[in-house]
Amino acid sequence: MSKERNRIILILVGFCVLFTILIGYLSYFQAFKAEAIKKNAYNKRLWLNEENVLRGSITDRNGKILAYSEKDDKSTRRYYKYGNLYSHIIGYSYREYGKAGLELEYNNALLNINENTAINEIKNLVLPNSVGNDLRLTIDHGMQEKTRALLNGRKGAAVVMNPKTGEIYSMVSLPDFNTSSLKDEWKAISENPDSPLLNRATQGLYTPGSVFKIITAASALETPNLDKNYRCAGTTVIDGYTFKDYNSKAHGELNLKSAFVKSCNTYFAEKSLIIGKDRLGNMADRFMINNKIDFDLPVKTSQFPYKSNMGKTELAASAIGQGKILVTPLNMAMIASAIGNDGVMVKPILVKEIINKDGKIIDSSRSEPISSSINSLMADELKDMMMEVVQSGTGVNGRIRNVKVAGKTGTAENPSGKTHSWFVGFAPANDPKMAVAVILEESGLTGGKGAAPVARDIIIYGLNNIKFSE
Repeated sequence: MSKERNRIILILVGFCVLFTILIGYLSYFQAFKAEAIKKNAYNKRLWLNEENVLRGSITDRNGKILAYSEKDDKSTRRYYKYGNLYSHIIGYSYREYGKAGLELEYNNALLNINENTAINEIKNLVLPNSVGNDLRLTIDHGMQEKTRALLNGRKGAAVVMNPKTGEIYSMVSLPDFNTSSLKDEWKAISENPDSPLLNRATQGLYTPGSVFKIITAASALETPNLDKNYRCAGTTVIDGYTFKDYNSKAHGELNLKSAFVKSCNTYFAEKSLIIGKDRLGNMADRFMINNKIDFDLPVKTSQFPYKSNMGKTELAASAIGQGKILVTPLNMAMIASAIGNDGVMVKPILVKEIINKDGKIIDSSRSEPISSSINSLMADELKDMMMEVVQSGTGVNGRIRNVKVAGKTGTAENPSGKTHSWFVGFAPANDPKMAVAVILEESGLTGGKGAAPVARDIIIYGLNNIKFSE
């Protein structure tokens, strides 16, 4: 009898252990894996409601329809009105190739699914003519068209946003692809070595070059007792490595502002040794480098590994935006925005409102600060430096008649051998309505010759055509 009881106890213990393991696994799955599975573009469960729900439309800020669905007796078809133009923003939704972009990130909203309850699942089975919600974006369609046209087919990206509200007016990544003909061209698109499926604006990690000097200059302003004067000889040797200015040109006597305006590499390389890696890294952190950016689309995290062992040479290289620093164009647009917005960085917004079939706004995005990067006095000093860059420095090709533009150029060396061309800035400088970041990938041009004219024309169009909100 005792042996039988022991066997029963052993079996019960075994069942308890198995049950505990099962509960633990399910809890782990729900806590850590469910979101990734739910958003997997090839998750067939995402398609269960597609047959019975008319997917919501997507419009720009002014109500222009960009994507919509139509249903007949047999099937539902998704239409993308502008081919390549929104391939990285709206993305696509195809059974064969899954979903991407806002079609994936806002799939539940577009299908009017509430995953917290099963009511909507039942509703869509019982009511075969359910209608999803619409998305109204912050994008201005005309600005999006103009931005893409100005990039003129060159590899790279551009982001245009409101420094005060965080609203994205345009976001373009090239090369792109035609979402309407994706099924016919998938093989060529997916195998293209230039990676047209990659959204360079949010997921491209680039060496920033001299646009990073915004961070270094801010760090210099916060460094106590830093001698801001310097005599530039065109080159300097740090720990056995020679740092050079553009064409090894000697700039002579400089202070912080004139060094910034002329983008003097040797000045910032030398001053970084006094500033130190921790102060420089902390400033980068405050501008959301090394931090996750909450956005409506996936964003790669910009990187400055200053907490690792860093010698003098690497620190000096970092101060001029070289070394191991990598940034996204979106992050750089946010950095420019923060300078223009008195030092306060705001959360970027792409989806402004979710609207139900009755035209009622059921959810909306609010402008909110995410980082007080620097105080307003420092922001004013940096703004003054950036204005002079465009007025008389390396960014003169960004000048606009009767409009004060603040900006910074960058010419970034990278392993390909051809330099990236950067420009970041905002306008009007004293009351910014737009901030912009432009990168021309591997263009071989300086930031002043390549990216600055593109940014200038983007700003001109925007100031003349966008209805700005505060």
